[in-house]
Amino acid sequence: MREKNRGLAFFTLLVYIFLLGPLVIIAFASFEPGSVLKFPPTGFSLKWYRNIWEVKMFMTTAGTSIIVSLIGNLFALLLGIPAAYALSRFTFKGKEALNAVFISPVLIPGIVLGFTMLRYLIVTYNLPIYAALLIGHTVIMLPFIIRVVASSLSNFDFAVEEAALSLGAGRLKTFFKVVLPNIKSGIIAAVLIAFLESFNNVDISVFMTGPGISTLPIQMLTYVENHFDPTIAAISVLLMILTAVLMFIIERLMGLSYFTKR
Repeated sequence: MREKNRGLAFFTLLVYIFLLGPLVIIAFASFEPGSVLKFPPTGFSLKWYRNIWEVKMFMTTAGTSIIVSLIGNLFALLLGIPAAYALSRFTFKGKEALNAVFISPVLIPGIVLGFTMLRYLIVTYNLPIYAALLIGHTVIMLPFIIRVVASSLSNFDFAVEEAALSLGAGRLKTFFKVVLPNIKSGIIAAVLIAFLESFNNVDISVFMTGPGISTLPIQMLTYVENHFDPTIAAISVLLMILTAVLMFIIERLMGLSYFTKR
């Protein structure tokens, strides 16, 4: 039994090395003082972190990514919360098919979804690039909003809602005064997950961007085509830190949502 446990521990260690090894290499390489990305680094320098703020396009595209993620998140919430509530609260014909439609953006390969949106939103309907980008990001965020909010609603006791209705509160007032406050931690977690998915998205954005409008991940790809310095490694480290912080907050929120219902 002890040998079996040692074998499992060794295999687990190999998996962690496989998953985290590239991230560790990128983190160390971001401190390379030279003008070429290399590992191990020949010294220690923060100049490439400073270079992030000096390259105007990084700041511009980061602003675009944040704005698109926030506005798209708002639209996804307006669509996703009622959808999650209806799917969790009611039983109706076609429920499974509707649920499959809402989840399909996660199941369809991103490059296929991105090309389809390019074909119809921009080429066929001639939408402005910014509007098409916003629609694309709303679509990819919607499944995450629905799934996380539906997960919170699965822990909600709808008898509380029925009690409020029986006491004379209208259905709309009950939804805003009773249901939403009880799932607010799940909503916040859904917003953060959707934000990460949108902010780091490449496969949709590469089709939805154009002259004068780009997102940070696409700008990073463009930069790598012409430069081989550690700036991209430095940006990647900052994005990893942002992702880790937000995932920690999400984990705490989802844990709080689960235990407060017990």
